[in-house]
Amino acid sequence: MLNYSFVFTLVFAAVLVVGLLVRFYLATRQIRHVAQNRSAVPAAFAATISLASHQKAASYTITKARFGLLEMAFGAALLLGWTLLGGIDALNQAINSTSLASYGSLVPQLALLAGFALISGLLDLPFTLYSTFKIEERFGFNKMTFALWLTDAVKGVVVGAVIGLPIVALILWLMSSAGSLWWLWAWCAWMGFNLLVLVLYPTVIAPLFNKFKPLEDETLKARVTTLMQRCGFAAKGLFVMDGSKRSAHANAYFTGFGAAKRVVFYDTLLKQLSPAEVDAVLAHELGHFKHKHIIKRIIGMFAMSLVGFALLGWLSSQVWFYTGLGVRPNLNGGNDALALLLFMLVVPLFSFFISPIFAQFSRKHEFEADAYAVAQTDGKDLQSALLKLYQDNASTLTPDPVFVKFYYSHPPASERLSRMNRAGGTA
Repeated sequence: MLNYSFVFTLVFAAVLVVGLLVRFYLATRQIRHVAQNRSAVPAAFAATISLASHQKAASYTITKARFGLLEMAFGAALLLGWTLLGGIDALNQAINSTSLASYGSLVPQLALLAGFALISGLLDLPFTLYSTFKIEERFGFNKMTFALWLTDAVKGVVVGAVIGLPIVALILWLMSSAGSLWWLWAWCAWMGFNLLVLVLYPTVIAPLFNKFKPLEDETLKARVTTLMQRCGFAAKGLFVMDGSKRSAHANAYFTGFGAAKRVVFYDTLLKQLSPAEVDAVLAHELGHFKHKHIIKRIIGMFAMSLVGFALLGWLSSQVWFYTGLGVRPNLNGGNDALALLLFMLVVPLFSFFISPIFAQFSRKHEFEADAYAVAQTDGKDLQSALLKLYQDNASTLTPDPVFVKFYYSHPPASERLSRMNRAGGTA
């Protein structure tokens, strides 16, 4: 008789090892390719990007990639420790041996998820601190004090608990009480929760971490308003966020959903770009709405999560799913939290191999948004804005092509500018 538990253990281990090897291969390709092209600015950028800026971007990219190798190795070892080496099983047994088990099945299951999140967060803490206060600090991007970082971390835990625990409790209750189609009801609850967060984020959540002030530059406000009217777009407000409080990186984005949409500019962006360049960047973001990229991504998220919940619904009833990952199912208590936790750990291993498909769609959307921006504003302004952002964010101009196919949600600068030039985006 086929031992499904043993087979699943072998499949899980094989996917873990192969995935780690592929990640290491891609990272080392990126490091090698960027290092080989570090000594000279690509010809297409020689007139606008200095050698010093190019080399800073190369060093930043290589440093992050090397640190990423260490994070990947640690992450794989940690995943193995949580699963086949018995970490989750030990945590589950420990919680069930306490007085929490006397409060029914929901309380210990929530404790399992909360305990896993707390321990995982603490184990990741050294990597987060090193990345923020060593790497980002070294390259001049980090602007946070440790006190601010700690305040953000505490706020994040509190907000995560206030928002996350109720929806997780609801999903666990549905798993135990809604019958064989619980996964469909849980999916509906999860989608409703995500839509609610989209509405609440701009006005309730984001202000807990950053200050948002109405855009005061009347000239820029008039330009932006005219552009949005020309594009048939309405927003609830134009705001400036104190991004410089935490980082020197610059950005602009739309946030919210439906009538709650608002335009947010990082203060660092407004300092770095001219009004015409800000127009061009905003036109690019408007291009995403014009081509309905946001709606398409939300629909895609709905579809993928529906498949995920359906798969979880089946796996949660299979004993080999638990035992194959080194976990003993509870005989007298609920196993829903175990199923949810193991599913969240396993799915990224398998989905990694299809990530290039989603990256390709994202890059396609970026090209379409660029084309829209060039049609609505001067293409030269978009090109100069992109180059400034690449330079100020120390984004490498010479990424490895294979690495790009796997990971890049935005096309490399050379591809974006080349596409604009062919479309007549320069004078």
